[in-house]
Amino acid sequence: MNKMFAINERPIGHAVSPYIIAELSANHNGSLERALKSIEVAKACGADAVKLQTYTADTITIDCDKPDFMIQGGMWDGYKLYDLYKWAETPFEWHQAMFEHARKSGITVFSTPFDETAVDLLEDLNTPAYKIASFEIVDLPLIQYIARTKKPIIMSTGMASEAEIEEAVNTARDAGCRQLVLLHCVSSYPAPMEAANLRQMAKLGRRFDALPGLSDHTLGTTASIAAAALGACVIEKHFTLSRTDKGPDSAFSIEPQELQSLCLAAREAWLALGKTGYARVAAEEGSKVFRRSLYFVRDLPAGARITPDAIRRIRPGMGLPPKYFDALLGKRLKVAVTRGTPTSWAQIADLHADD
Repeated sequence: MNKMFAINERPIGHAVSPYIIAELSANHNGSLERALKSIEVAKACGADAVKLQTYTADTITIDCDKPDFMIQGGMWDGYKLYDLYKWAETPFEWHQAMFEHARKSGITVFSTPFDETAVDLLEDLNTPAYKIASFEIVDLPLIQYIARTKKPIIMSTGMASEAEIEEAVNTARDAGCRQLVLLHCVSSYPAPMEAANLRQMAKLGRRFDALPGLSDHTLGTTASIAAAALGACVIEKHFTLSRTDKGPDSAFSIEPQELQSLCLAAREAWLALGKTGYARVAAEEGSKVFRRSLYFVRDLPAGARITPDAIRRIRPGMGLPPKYFDALLGKRLKVAVTRGTPTSWAQIADLHADD
């Protein structure tokens, strides 16, 4: 499995800062102009990619008002599935304009397809990658269809059991996927912070030999930044120009200032991870002078013996290390010293003498 890979030449992996995806989803609020503006703003905020969702109400469900098709509870309580998806859909005919605008703006765009017709559309637009939504992780025929494109896949795992994730991963790999990211995800909108379970992210990566990441539905950016510090290679966050412009996903989406802060903080968190080992970093060199060391605190003539009251363990660190305190006691001085002189072996008359 090739863990390090690139989308539009931007590398993804542990050796580089997290790949930040601004999830537009339904936050275009039915306006192509707003969708195009969102792409520009995401780029200005520092995101690596904008992600769309490619479906229509008719490709994702049917227009039916039986109880099975009515949402009960949560932020979309009372909606008929068809009506919700009609409100939230990104029309197929918008996609070309959005892809072209993203390319002109210098930001990557790709999408989550929800059926084979969506994959065909995205292939026509030369999408550089695919996202598989948590809700579609059980749609193995769709995963197989996507994987056959041989393009990178970013797969969310919300709600999925270990067995379901294994089935989805095996299906993708058997169909040709060699570049895979698994996003830990809690499919609750918004997700409670105490349910975020970010430690699961690294376990996903190890268990399925894939790059780990987070699809974050919590409020704010705390969980995403923490994920970067825990080694997330990809972070996906819903993004809107303004939460006050009510839309299907606006309540749990971040605004431009928050996206900009997230992009900066995620990179800093990744930089802070650094590497393991006991070699000291260059930034510490200037501080070593402020360690304790052994200094003479009395004037002593040449030939004098060093007594306990003649030396002290004090700052700065120009003298011998404190561990040599006992070794210096009783030794004769080769030269005279004054108060405030750092100790050194060159001052000792005979290091091996007993008298």
